[in-house]
Amino acid sequence: MKPIDLSQMRLPGAPTVSPDGTIAVVAVTRLEFAADSYTSQLWLLRTDGSAAPVQLTHGWHDSAPRISPDGRWLAFLRATKAAGSRAGGAKAEHDGAPQLCVLPLAGGEPRRLTDLPLGAGTPAWAPDSSRLAFSARIPQEGRYGTGKTEDGETIGPDGEPPRRITRYFYRVDGLGFLLDRPAHLYVTDLDGTLTRVTDGERSHGDPEWSPDGQTLAFVSERHDTWGDDFGSDVCVMPAGGGEIRALTDTTYSVGLCRWAPDGRSVLFTANLAGEGRVDPIMRNESLWSVPLEGGAARQLLDAEAYTLASPGGDIAGTQRGVLFTNEHRGAVQLLRVPYDGGTPDVLIDGERQVAGFAAAGDTVVATIAGPEDWGEVYAGGVSAGDLRLTDFSAGVAALPQVEVTGTAPDGYPVHGWVVKPAGDGPHPVLLMIHGGPFAQYGWRLFDEAQVYAGAGYAVVYGNPRGSSGYGEAHGRAVRGNVGEVSAVDLLALLDAALTDGDLDADRVGVLGGSHGGFMTTWLAAMHGDRFKAAISERAVNAIDSFQGSSDIGWLFADSLYGADGGSFEEQSPLTYADKIDIPMLIIHSEQDWRCPVEQAQRLFVALKRRGTPVELLLFPGEGHELSRSGRPSHRVARFDAILEWFGRHV
Repeated sequence: MKPIDLSQMRLPGAPTVSPDGTIAVVAVTRLEFAADSYTSQLWLLRTDGSAAPVQLTHGWHDSAPRISPDGRWLAFLRATKAAGSRAGGAKAEHDGAPQLCVLPLAGGEPRRLTDLPLGAGTPAWAPDSSRLAFSARIPQEGRYGTGKTEDGETIGPDGEPPRRITRYFYRVDGLGFLLDRPAHLYVTDLDGTLTRVTDGERSHGDPEWSPDGQTLAFVSERHDTWGDDFGSDVCVMPAGGGEIRALTDTTYSVGLCRWAPDGRSVLFTANLAGEGRVDPIMRNESLWSVPLEGGAARQLLDAEAYTLASPGGDIAGTQRGVLFTNEHRGAVQLLRVPYDGGTPDVLIDGERQVAGFAAAGDTVVATIAGPEDWGEVYAGGVSAGDLRLTDFSAGVAALPQVEVTGTAPDGYPVHGWVVKPAGDGPHPVLLMIHGGPFAQYGWRLFDEAQVYAGAGYAVVYGNPRGSSGYGEAHGRAVRGNVGEVSAVDLLALLDAALTDGDLDADRVGVLGGSHGGFMTTWLAAMHGDRFKAAISERAVNAIDSFQGSSDIGWLFADSLYGADGGSFEEQSPLTYADKIDIPMLIIHSEQDWRCPVEQAQRLFVALKRRGTPVELLLFPGEGHELSRSGRPSHRVARFDAILEWFGRHV
């Protein structure tokens, strides 16, 4: 695979399925290099495989499809080309924002129901198919294109009044400021009659209708310290508006909520509170149930053993149990969890990842990605893997992903993979480190590994302690000593891979982004003799300034690096910059708010003053997610720079 081959990617999202289980609809996203953006359309599938997939819509960016409970309508979001479809970095405000549309499945043209300044969120159908609920961000008067000069001209962002900040959590990477555009709930009829049912400063997340259509459940911050912690609650309110009632007690950081089929309880995913405050860092996101009429929430899964997949994890209440996407040793399983909290059934397993699913009766439709494809849609009974409905990855030739396990000095196993180039070795080697750190590399086609292997490198990557998918204790093992504990496992994995004679132990490079960048800088300083060169990308390098400059640093720094008496100075890779002698390329985005650009600048200056071969590659207009959802031209330029650097030094 070459960098330009990103144009071949066809990425199906989570499907929606008709109530009789006979048809499904899925959004398929691809990179559009001519527009330097992303485009997405909806495809209709017959779940018995009796007909080929049919492209249903032809908008610039159609997403979030939802079939109505009566099977007559398809609701979805449509964004125009003006806003493009970039998932990362700053989006164009107002113009081209995604709006809610409905399309008759029997045939006809889509009809737009909303015209909101910042667009609409994912829709949810009322049980009688007469209304839709959704969440939308509402701009403060005078901001985000709503302000006008005396001449009627729109006031741009630079002309807006200053923001007065009073809470820690006031902005987020990839979106922007939060406090002046809270998310509120809307209900719309099919004729476009729109009713806003919440107000105030606090945000209200994606709503779900109760089975009787009388109540909305959603996630909100209904506590006094909102914005100063990560706490959130499951809330309910009458569908037509009225009093909001919290069902949980703000000892959770709630991710999403769904109704149980009987309407007597609400299912939700959440991290438990930490030491004295809501602290979800390095914690599994478990499954819970809370009674509608009040009472304590009940945990349905062991939080040590199971965690909701991230990103894109989902749950659904069915008559036979709760469907739950679970991370497991690089895979993403689909579980069915009993309502009494017993041992879950594994419906989809194996060396692959469930990227989304929908269920109707006994039919389950799932988007599943594996080591040889970007993702295909499958349908079937309880296994949902019985029948493949699509061939979106036709023509993709992937190099094999081979499992490898290292052993740390304390005997701890370190799980990972190697992707080798075609032909005989010995091949130069790249050790690639994921971000998070509470995340996982896994069993799926990975553009990074394929591009580097396609250029002649053997790529080693895996899930050392600190990663998710191996139990909560595995993730939390690095707290307070992140660099040292992670380095031990990463080097053990590398050593295990290097026992293969096709890998050249004398030509090894190291790279990673975010936490992976942190570890790249750490390894270059502490174990530089193992590597010829390094690429540290969007990294945390100096924890003291990260604490105040990052959108989440005010909590993340203490929880991860400061735990158990950990020292910011001792754990900061920048502290050891005077030990880095190997050539280092630093890659960063100018609009990164997760690991702000000063993290790269400080490291660059330190290495430049030391005389270490160093270069800084800055991408304008991009945020923290450049490598996954930045402009297609920037993603290719990034790949080209990485290959050029390692070609020069490794």
